[in-house]
Amino acid sequence: MFIQIIQGRCTRQDELRAMADTWREELGPTARGFLGGTYGFTDDDMFVGVVRFESRELAMENSARPEQSAWADRMMGLMDGPVEFHDCDDVTLMMDGGSDSAGFVQVIRGKVEDPSRLKAMMADTDMLHQMRPDILGATLALEDDGTFTETIAFTDEASARKGESVEPPADVRTALAEVMRGATFYDLHHPWFESA
Repeated sequence: MFIQIIQGRCTRQDELRAMADTWREELGPTARGFLGGTYGFTDDDMFVGVVRFESRELAMENSARPEQSAWADRMMGLMDGPVEFHDCDDVTLMMDGGSDSAGFVQVIRGKVEDPSRLKAMMADTDMLHQMRPDILGATLALEDDGTFTETIAFTDEASARKGESVEPPADVRTALAEVMRGATFYDLHHPWFESA
């Protein structure tokens, strides 16, 4: 799997959402390898999109289509400033990656020295699911320099906030503290989703 993260400030939220609907209806059906996407805005107008493709090659093939380029140019015109793109070939899924029925999504961006440790933590889902039934799943996208983007799907925000108070075991707490040091959290209160 390949994930591309798209991030930038946008105060024209209704227009961008309408553009996303246009993509789904007009371009999505012919985007080879498209698996899905998770999108939303933070309270301070940061747009975050996490788009999943079967492979980097198919994602780049899609980007090269003239109709996709034209759509992307129109989307960029809605943004308030520069847009960041992060391409990740190293992707780990937790509990099938999430659910389009999630009522709240949290995107966490940070950097780790030992990505294998973070991937191992995500692989141990039995304990997590018992402690946090509000978590529907997650994706972890890693860049070559250890920068990560974790996208966590929750049933709803109230359950997620309540779940935050659950104390994990000491070793997990220590590992999480190391991973999350310096990380940035993006809360998507009204996420929307696309699936192939």
